[in-house]
Amino acid sequence: MTQVIALGGTAATPPIRPANPLLNAPILPTLVRLTLPNLAAMLVMAAVAIAETIYVGMLGTTQLAAIALVFPMVMLMQMLSAGAMGGGVSSAISRALGAGDGARAAALALHALTIGAVAGLVFSVLFVAFGRSIFTMLGGQGAVLEQSLVYAGVALAGAIVIWLVNTLASIVRGTGNMRVPSVAILGASALQIVLGGSLGLGIGPIPRFGLAGVASGLVVGYAAGAAALLWFLRSGRARITLRFAGVPLNREMFSDILRVGAVAAFSPLQTVLTVLILTRLVASFGTEALAGYGIGARLEFLLVPIAFAVGVACVPMVGMAIGAGDVARARRVAWTGACVSACAIGLIGLVVAAAPQVWSAHFTSDPGVLAAADLYLRLAGPAFVFVGLGLVLYFASQGAGKVLGPVLAATVRLLVIAVGGLALAINGAPAWTLFALVAVSMVAYGAATAAAVHFTPWQARA
Repeated sequence: MTQVIALGGTAATPPIRPANPLLNAPILPTLVRLTLPNLAAMLVMAAVAIAETIYVGMLGTTQLAAIALVFPMVMLMQMLSAGAMGGGVSSAISRALGAGDGARAAALALHALTIGAVAGLVFSVLFVAFGRSIFTMLGGQGAVLEQSLVYAGVALAGAIVIWLVNTLASIVRGTGNMRVPSVAILGASALQIVLGGSLGLGIGPIPRFGLAGVASGLVVGYAAGAAALLWFLRSGRARITLRFAGVPLNREMFSDILRVGAVAAFSPLQTVLTVLILTRLVASFGTEALAGYGIGARLEFLLVPIAFAVGVACVPMVGMAIGAGDVARARRVAWTGACVSACAIGLIGLVVAAAPQVWSAHFTSDPGVLAAADLYLRLAGPAFVFVGLGLVLYFASQGAGKVLGPVLAATVRLLVIAVGGLALAINGAPAWTLFALVAVSMVAYGAATAAAVHFTPWQARA
């Protein structure tokens, strides 16, 4: 009987591994090979956001402000469906495949699709019923509020297609295939740019539908991506085949996905709350400080796709190793991925800390705003390495089915910002102290996540 390897433990008999490169190939080259398609898809999604901002800007300032009001909700839904619940889906499927149980993996795919469809429907109903109240609470009013409801009335009412495409992509990633989801997302993104611009601005015989047209591009693009991924999983070309008939739904398989995905969902919620608290605290120092912080924080946001690309590549590698009983390899994958992400993001952080205007000068020439942005980057930039470290370990922990520790590490960062920020505000501390607190919170997050992974025992799937 194969002995389970826990932290610091050894195995009397090594596990028997099937011929699977995710279980047998060298870790770093395999991780890089899996990361590159994800990174390409993430960069194209960033390009979509830039393109959408450009042609919405052509519609007018009111429309630009309106889409900015809706954007956090779209991003939250993306983080929940692709990062949190998506990680739970990939984790469950990869652990089943690692254990050699292809039938279970295929059944889990149907359960995952059910969860994605229900969650997407809930989000759609939520935004249709309470959209006005949500955007009013976020500060929307007048024409901006009305235009935000026009965009959300299409984009968020169609939330189910966002959940479906991300759930289907996570199913395929769980089999170790990163290329097909990336191609599907690239195609969906291209379609979104073309349709969103054409329908929003009106080209040739196409009427100018404004924000409703821009949102329609998103929904149609994602619907096409979901259809392509569904066809792939039904065609027999994937490692598992998605079947709707003859697969009874049961509580245990839902639990296998949700015990990772539902817990992981608290992390993006805490991230959004941390950003909201920080924004409110920085706003008290004036417009220049807020604008400078926004420029610096935008860089941090754009670095997240690097960690995401590495992290989602770690999930099936860790999950399959756990399923195969090779916990030692699972841990090596986790730390290798964390080091890759930390080095890449940390290097960027050091560059902008040493020469902040390499980034900030692209956004403003206002001396006061530049000074605030440069101060933020000099203080926070060196701590970016800990964000890269923590995010990939969060994904790797999803693969192992042990995500509670990294989620609590995000709580540590939230508490550092909330408690520390309140103390600074009460004592009338200068703005630089708040920027330094941001750096401290990043260090706390990365260190707490690393400690959680180090001290949490991982074990093979029973």
